[in-house]
Amino acid sequence: MSKLIETPDIIELTSKAVQDISRAIYAGFRAYRKDFQKITEDAMVRFENAQWSDVQTAGAERLAIYHVHVAAVMAAAPMLSPKNKILGWLLIKAAYTDLIDNTSDTELAETFFNSVHREHTMDGPAVAEQMFLYRSHAHLKPPQRDLVHTYLPTDGVVPMVKNVLADFAFNLPWEDLDRDVANILRSLAEARPEITGARHISLDVISFPFYRNKGAYLIGRLVYEDKVWPVGLPILRTDKNTLYVDTLICDEDEMSIMFSFTRSYFFVDTTEAAALIDFLSAILPNKKRSELYASIGLHKHGKSEFYRSFLTHLDASDDEFIIAPGTKGMVMAVFTLPSYETVFKVIKDRFAPQKNITYTEVKAKYHTVKTHDRVGRMADTQEFENFSFPRHRFSSELLDELRSVCSSAIIERGEQIIIRHLYTERQMTPLNLYIEDCNDTDLINALDEYGNAITQLAAANIFPGDMLLKNFGITRHGRVVFYDYDEISYLTEMNFREIPEPTTPEQEMASEPWYSIGPNDVFPEEFKRFLFGKRRIKQLFTDMHGALFEAQYWRTLQDSIHQGDVSDVFPYRRKKRFSTR
Repeated sequence: MSKLIETPDIIELTSKAVQDISRAIYAGFRAYRKDFQKITEDAMVRFENAQWSDVQTAGAERLAIYHVHVAAVMAAAPMLSPKNKILGWLLIKAAYTDLIDNTSDTELAETFFNSVHREHTMDGPAVAEQMFLYRSHAHLKPPQRDLVHTYLPTDGVVPMVKNVLADFAFNLPWEDLDRDVANILRSLAEARPEITGARHISLDVISFPFYRNKGAYLIGRLVYEDKVWPVGLPILRTDKNTLYVDTLICDEDEMSIMFSFTRSYFFVDTTEAAALIDFLSAILPNKKRSELYASIGLHKHGKSEFYRSFLTHLDASDDEFIIAPGTKGMVMAVFTLPSYETVFKVIKDRFAPQKNITYTEVKAKYHTVKTHDRVGRMADTQEFENFSFPRHRFSSELLDELRSVCSSAIIERGEQIIIRHLYTERQMTPLNLYIEDCNDTDLINALDEYGNAITQLAAANIFPGDMLLKNFGITRHGRVVFYDYDEISYLTEMNFREIPEPTTPEQEMASEPWYSIGPNDVFPEEFKRFLFGKRRIKQLFTDMHGALFEAQYWRTLQDSIHQGDVSDVFPYRRKKRFSTR
């Protein structure tokens, strides 16, 4: 962005200055939205041309441009003099409100304003009067175009479903449209037998696809009498440049997994984001708006929605923040509010001796996860600065713990506790605690999921590093997810080795390794020894995922990644896939 305002770095408050600053912020926002939409629109090209390696690059680029445009506004817009800061921001906010009042993305513009404001005033907590802290009324505005298309079985169910697929303007032909329609209807009859033969049904489908990884998804809802079910149709591409429908999703839990906080962000038209989120919220009522905004790539506004929800919950609750259950981390102090499904993570001042890592490196690891394909196995995080809490809601034990292990991050200001830098993350049950109390069936499922999580992360070029059970959690859907990132590395950076055979009695009896070990050396044979304490659990896991204890298995994965292979990632179980292809 070129310099928007030719003024000194610090200015006095005038009507012209207020208008100039508000217009500079708005121009920066519009530039961000233009770049965001361009990257998003190119998703169709990447999908149809099988440019899979470009998908992750585009995702990281789209995340980065927000900060680029905020920085550009900061460079272009002058600072108010300290004596005029409070009144100045009130007036700038009012002028900016007039600029965005009739836009289709008002709530996103408000969040962008908040980001610029915080960059200018990072010395304290958010000030409600100077910012857009509470939920906008943007979601109440009627969409300016048709967000969904409604299909009716006027000529029968088969033509209705065929019309849904045919209406999407893909440039690639269908491999076998009649087969796909038959698969969809057969699956629908199995999932919702009550609508078989019904004439009074309707199918509402969002007018544009959702792109992610190697798939395009048609998302909608099926309406019958007073019942509403979400509908998802994953569309994949063949090696012969044709398309096919891979499965039908017609269940709220299954659809929720598709929009999970463990997944990469969709590429989808967000011109009228509020209306889109309202539709998604209606078919996924248990999914938080903050997660839905993040799921479509609007992660900054997802933060805004999270903070608003958090403030609302604080007002409606009275429980205390406590140290999070489970084993204390060596790098992070973790706390939670029992009535709220979130954990708060603060980087400690000093790490345990065995943790050879710096504060800056920890932040970089979390950023890596943000920009990487999480393949449904890593929890998304939100990063905050100068996050304010009411002091009286902190348990004395928690406050003592924070003062002890991360005092440099804590500001105690009157009745407020301000944390300079923290991460929020969806709360899960730590896997080590879960398997202590679960039944045999759930134990087997959890161990299988644990192995699947490691395998799928590895296929996506992520090596968790510290694979102890305490660093994994289990979701309400029974999926195992990794959430402790201070030791993650790219798989291709690691050196997987077999433990050398001893050649002398002294070597065989040595209590310490007698062979050299490099900083990135990994010996998978050792996983058995430190991952599982109970022999039975160790044997169960070995029977299911014994290959993880073999160095050659990991080297084979590395070779595949080096050859440019991009793993298939399905946000649904493989058994759900249509078998008739």
